Amino acid sequence: MLEACVFFTVLCGFFGIIFKKNLVMKIISMDIMSTGVVGYYVLVASRDGVFTPIVATGKNVAYSDPVPQAVILTAIVIGFSIQALMLVGVMKLAKDNPTLETKAIEDNNTP
Repeated sequence: MLEACVFFTVLCGFFGIIFKKNLVMKIISMDIMSTGVVGYYVLVASRDGVFTPIVATGKNVAYSDPVPQAVILTAIVIGFSIQALMLVGVMKLAKDNPTLETKAIEDNNTP
């Protein structure tokens, strides 16, 4: 069930990137898709019966691997920085164009 929800989130973001014409909506759709990918990675990496490495309840307990957590944290930070960079690019385009629709920007900038 959770896999279906995560897959639906990725598909919503993917179709938003394809079908939305506004640049800000495309950026939001890309963020939704990356959220779904991070959610899927967390869903795959999670396991039952493991403990965090900082909790010492016994001698022979299974600890969770901290590497997937570090990878996901890095993916979140990189996704945020890419989103900020795209928004700066949209702000630069907004100075020269009256709208953020892709068709109007293409028409204004063709020679």
